[in-house]
Amino acid sequence: MKRAYVIGALVAVALVGGAAAVFGVANLTPVPDRIPTTRPTRGDIDVRIHTMGELGPRRSMTMAAPSVGGMLQIVTLSPAGSVVKEGDVVIRFDQAEQQFNLQQAESELAEAEQAIVKLKADARVQISTDALNLLHARHELRRAEIAVSGNEFVGKIEAEKNNLTLEQAKGALAQIEGDAKTHAESSRASLAVALEKRTKSEIAADFAKKNIENMTVKAPIGGLVVLKDNNDASGGFMYEGMKLPTYREGDTVQPGRTVAEVVDLSEMEIKAKVSEAERASMTAGAHANITLEALPGAPLTAESKGIGGIAQNAFWEPQTTQQFMTSFGLSHPSSELRPGMTARIVVNGEKLTDVTHLPRQVLFEKEGKPIVYVRDGAGFKPLAVQIVRVTENRVVLKDFPADADVALVNPDIFNERAKAASSSGPMPGGGR
Repeated sequence: MKRAYVIGALVAVALVGGAAAVFGVANLTPVPDRIPTTRPTRGDIDVRIHTMGELGPRRSMTMAAPSVGGMLQIVTLSPAGSVVKEGDVVIRFDQAEQQFNLQQAESELAEAEQAIVKLKADARVQISTDALNLLHARHELRRAEIAVSGNEFVGKIEAEKNNLTLEQAKGALAQIEGDAKTHAESSRASLAVALEKRTKSEIAADFAKKNIENMTVKAPIGGLVVLKDNNDASGGFMYEGMKLPTYREGDTVQPGRTVAEVVDLSEMEIKAKVSEAERASMTAGAHANITLEALPGAPLTAESKGIGGIAQNAFWEPQTTQQFMTSFGLSHPSSELRPGMTARIVVNGEKLTDVTHLPRQVLFEKEGKPIVYVRDGAGFKPLAVQIVRVTENRVVLKDFPADADVALVNPDIFNERAKAASSSGPMPGGGR
């Protein structure tokens, strides 16, 4: 009987254990501290900076529609991606209207030239006629004066006739002199009007010729043709994310619109951004290894051209991490390079000797300042630090204690997750 009781008790214990395994009774044993930590290391490290950049031309020239006072139509346009030489025709606009303006201006110019010739000839004839009339009037006046001088030898009536003839001769001379002066002034005025008309016609013709010349746009430099988006293709209607087509033959263009751009492939550079912490390691002339996403099998080398002095954060980027623009000049550019290619950049910076450094993941941010979590008794406390250098996987801190035990994860987040997991309780079925 006693033996049967013992066997029953053992069976009951086994059943309870199996129920605990099945229904997930909570594990009441204390959870050990599982926050990973590390300690500072003393030694040498090579500073390397990893960033992404975009390939672009160092020199480019834009080509726009000429300002001719009206809409223009593209009749010839080099394809996007084509390589041109300096002086090659890239864009040609329809010249019909300007050709008509030139013909009209040249016709008016020829008419003005004929008018000037005629006016000059008429002026010479009028001058000769007026000179002859003046000579005749002076002769008549002289005859009248001689007749009057002999009045004492003739009768009274004859003397009165001589006096009247003299007055008429003087009046006729004065009239002819006035007419001659008026004719000269009128000829000069008419000639001035004709000369002004000729000048306007010459200006109009030169303007039309210049417009015709400008309607053939040639490449100012040799390079790659990049076509611009046609902002007028949508008729002024735009929405977010809308994809505009590039210019093509047959499109109409407003004067002054940029239609294409020629980029110099012989002088390509890479523009990138580096963080404020990495700025001190980015010196002019630093060697960099470049890998292009489009040409992974053709690694390139470059040199840093220095770094900008003003942060270049966009409005959507976090303001706690300042970014600075930098550029790299390629040592041996390839003909396969194209603007816009994405580049992976590894900058070989200076070598730091005999410094205290830690893994980069010990760095966290609080209220916009870098911190690390240092063990303090049974927990961790945040400690503000000053960064000296940052590499791809290490960080050098200023005046940091060499014996500190530093957390590799954020203890606050770790504890919050642990509390959330324990408060949710075990799930039926044995899972923790």
